[in-house]
Amino acid sequence: MADKKVLFIAFAIEDERQRDFLKGQSLHPRQPFEFIDMSVKEPYDKDWKDRVRTRIKRSHGVIVLVSKNSAASTGQKWEIQCAQEEGKPIQGIYAYKDDRASIAGVGTVAAGVAKGKADLIREMHALAA
Repeated sequence: MADKKVLFIAFAIEDERQRDFLKGQSLHPRQPFEFIDMSVKEPYDKDWKDRVRTRIKRSHGVIVLVSKNSAASTGQKWEIQCAQEEGKPIQGIYAYKDDRASIAGVGTVAAGVAKGKADLIREMHALAA
C-alpha cells in the first residue's frame, strides 16, 4: 500500500513485548499504517535524540504505550516531549488491561474487548490524516 501512514511508538523498554504485539498489527496487508520506534538499552545520547527526532518528524503521529513502567522511562518521556514539540498527534494506549497508569498530557484509552488495538490505531490514523 503506497499511502501507508507512519506511526512512532513511544514505550518503556520493560514493555518491549507489548510493543512487539502492537507492531504485529501492521503486518496485515490491508493495514494503512506502519510502525517505527527507537528502542534502546543503552544510555541516551545526543545522537540517539537526533535520530529519534528525525523519526518522529517523518511520522504522522505517536502512539504511547502507557504502563507503570512509563514513570521511570526517561527515553519514553523524551520521545513524548519531542512529539509535542514537533506538533504530532499523540494517543496513549494502556499496555496492560490491569494497569491504569497515566502520563501527564497524554490522553490514554483502553484496548478492550469492544474496541481492540487495531480500532484504536485506525482512529490514530484518521487523526494523523
